Amino acid sequence: MQTTRRTFIKAGTLAAVSVAVLPNSVFAIGKQSGMIGVQLYSIRDEMLKDPLGSLTQVAKMGYKNVEHANYINRKFYGYTVSEFKKVLDDLGLKMPSGHTVMGKGHWNETTKDFTDSWKYTVEDAASLGQKYVISPWMDESMRTSSDNLKRYMDVFNKSGELCKKLGMKFGYHNHDFEFSQVLGNEKVFDIIMKNIDPSLVALQLDIGNMYNAGAKAIDILNQYPGRFEIIHVKDEIKSSTENERFESTILGEGLISVKETLELSKKIGGTTCFIIEQEAYQGKLPMDCIKEDLAVMKKWGY
Repeated sequence: MQTTRRTFIKAGTLAAVSVAVLPNSVFAIGKQSGMIGVQLYSIRDEMLKDPLGSLTQVAKMGYKNVEHANYINRKFYGYTVSEFKKVLDDLGLKMPSGHTVMGKGHWNETTKDFTDSWKYTVEDAASLGQKYVISPWMDESMRTSSDNLKRYMDVFNKSGELCKKLGMKFGYHNHDFEFSQVLGNEKVFDIIMKNIDPSLVALQLDIGNMYNAGAKAIDILNQYPGRFEIIHVKDEIKSSTENERFESTILGEGLISVKETLELSKKIGGTTCFIIEQEAYQGKLPMDCIKEDLAVMKKWGY
């Protein structure tokens, strides 16, 4: 059975309250197109079995930057901060961003402060040279009403302030509900965009996830110009499973106008970080898929 990103994150959200974010350094800047990296969730099974071997393969493909999806008990894929930094340095890899869910349990409403767990998340990210600390999910309890969501956007901004002290930004990564759920006559996505401080919080636009809600990245880029410094690069086809309507595929082979979307994101979106992610593989090996995806990006001039 195919494990979707949504299922994976939901299953780990409760554990994530006692967990934290991931390591990284800043992406290597390309000649003209900014930083290009790969979200390691794309090769999640391989990373769990053999993180060092998997990262070695990723580096040999030509990737210079990676984005993590595994930080538990102050360890990245089982490595301590110092150990993981050495692994990355030895392979010539950097991790400018990482995914760790910031849940309700990370904020103490009584003390108006973050828990030690979240503070460690931010501290460990900074120790690895991370530029973005990104939460890839928002629990349903955080979006029961417009006012409730706005209160959590205040917490997002406070997380941004915490990150800023260490030279980073907090970030949020969308799925599809942000474009389909309406609270007080506004879509969740619009409430988020109107209430986060762009100087503190970055919206990591996933151009594939939104497709399940009928939204298109080109429209969002035009609606909110200059607001998407980091994006997830994906393509989508009709899903072969019942989990979602669409699933990701090799860049350029799906329904999304990916190349045009990337060009627009550079032109008006303020995008400087491009993170490749593929979660479904249509019978191919995940490693082969991310290799093909990188080749496509290079063909497009990235």
